[in-house]
Amino acid sequence: MKKIIYFLFILQIATSFAQEVKLKATRLDSIGVKADFFVGFDGFNNCIYLKNNVLFKKIDQSIIQYQNLGLGKITKVDITNPLKIIIFYEEFNSVIVLDNQLNEIQKIEFSRLEQPVLASAIGISGQNKLWVFNSLSQQIGLYDLTTGIYENKSNPLNQPIAFYQTDFNYFHWIDKDKIWYTATIFGRIITNGNVEVSSDLLLLPQNKILFSKDNKLFIRDRNINKLYEIEIVEKTFKKFYYKEQILSIFTNQGITNYKIIIP
Repeated sequence: MKKIIYFLFILQIATSFAQEVKLKATRLDSIGVKADFFVGFDGFNNCIYLKNNVLFKKIDQSIIQYQNLGLGKITKVDITNPLKIIIFYEEFNSVIVLDNQLNEIQKIEFSRLEQPVLASAIGISGQNKLWVFNSLSQQIGLYDLTTGIYENKSNPLNQPIAFYQTDFNYFHWIDKDKIWYTATIFGRIITNGNVEVSSDLLLLPQNKILFSKDNKLFIRDRNINKLYEIEIVEKTFKKFYYKEQILSIFTNQGITNYKIIIP
């Protein structure tokens, strides 16, 4: 009898952890911008966005821009380092590095390297390097912006990348089977287990995931298997962004910022 009671007690705890909980977000302000894609806020709280394949940076009341018509469509913009903005043009296998005033300071053409590289994922890393996923070898590597040398850091991947996210020390990716992996700058690969989505998400510190589903926002705490639904006003949105307890929601009307404390 004691064993049955103990089992039911454990089951009740597990069920309560898995239950969905509402998480309140407090509206702060709105920014009226006409954009095709919202990149995010840089380290100086400047708003970065794309319109008609042009990169815009809103600094207080002024706006500066950068465009390069000869390299085709912008695939990704990395603003992790606000003093060294990375623009990836996948169609032309190239990267442009900009300073904080959007002046071009470096151009990398991966097709011209001695070691062939076909980049399909790019992100800034530490020590003046770039994360690169080389589609030719199916390997994750690092490109040194100073020496111009590329070095593979992982074994060939077994499954295609469905989503990726980078920071100075790590290259995170989720494959088509919705398994989350992490590569370190030293080449170590960490398997983080399955996730419920492989797009429209942000990987947060402390093993948490912010994601959208059916026009709703959720946070999954994978440590305790707890799901939080974030209460926001917007019923539909194009993109979301989170940084330092500020949740930004991008819609056709602009950007609305919310204050949110994640448990």
